[in-house]
Amino acid sequence: MSLLLRHTLLALAALAAVVLLTMVVDPFTNVRIATVGYYLVAVAGLTLLTGGNGQISLGHGAFMFIGAYTVGLLVIYVPSFPFWLDLLLAGVTAGLAGMLTGAAAARLHGPYLAGATLGLAVGLPAITQRFPDFLGGSNGLAFTVNSLPAGLKVPQTQWQAWVVWTTTLLVLVLLANVVRGRFGRMLRAVRDDEVAAALSGIHIGRTKIMAFLLSSACGGLAGGLQAFLLGTAAPGSFSVALSLSLLAAMVLGGVGSLWGALWGALALVYVPAWANDVTHSLDLSTNITQNLPLAVFGTVLVVVVLVFPRGIHGAFARLWQSVRKGKP
Repeated sequence: MSLLLRHTLLALAALAAVVLLTMVVDPFTNVRIATVGYYLVAVAGLTLLTGGNGQISLGHGAFMFIGAYTVGLLVIYVPSFPFWLDLLLAGVTAGLAGMLTGAAAARLHGPYLAGATLGLAVGLPAITQRFPDFLGGSNGLAFTVNSLPAGLKVPQTQWQAWVVWTTTLLVLVLLANVVRGRFGRMLRAVRDDEVAAALSGIHIGRTKIMAFLLSSACGGLAGGLQAFLLGTAAPGSFSVALSLSLLAAMVLGGVGSLWGALWGALALVYVPAWANDVTHSLDLSTNITQNLPLAVFGTVLVVVVLVFPRGIHGAFARLWQSVRKGKP
């Protein structure tokens, strides 16, 4: 069985599971399931860049910002475009921005690259204040995406979860084939030793730029899906905290693993949500209620990294290897 066919079959099975799950849960849970989906796209793109190519980005929230505002502006000003085209253009726009970022930062490494991308995350959302009439200022844009096909009688949140996860699984199939293919081997070669990679004929700068392009396109798609789900695009949703949370989710799940991106996205959505539910049930003060979910997520991150340095997926992989070795 070919690699593409195997990944496609796994994606179809996962989509069927998501569809069945959305049919038995309430609308609020459907929104959370969809949220996991678009975070998974963003974390998977960051995994390709950082885990696969060794480039540290603290600015992926900025690419989500670009994708969300691209969808918002297209829905408002070009309503004749179908939604799938809005999403595609969101990924393309963010990918071009990432390509320019990668070209500008191709010679930077480590903390210097991280600092440059952090500046992007800090500065880009502030552009909404320069063009408040066009970008909505601090309030952002509000819009409605009418993507539900005529005649399909399903709840709106259920349909949104299907759209988000269909897009997410398409992206994962693409990334899985990239990681396992020739370009993935080039990314890892550059990550491990740039001098040896250059001597073997790999163009270092071009490879880094392509990694940035693919990763930022994933960020743009994630932002576009978020805008589709929430019907808003506001600068407050794309702060530096979002970029840091995406990086933390990648580390928590397991650097360099697409399965790790899934565990990280689940943790990013459900750990703060569960902590928030606990604080409300205990009737704690407002300050604790606002800060405890973030503190709990940080604590989980620290504990997992200390106990399982390879992340959640690394722990599961190690457990599976132990079970296989224990078989007669």
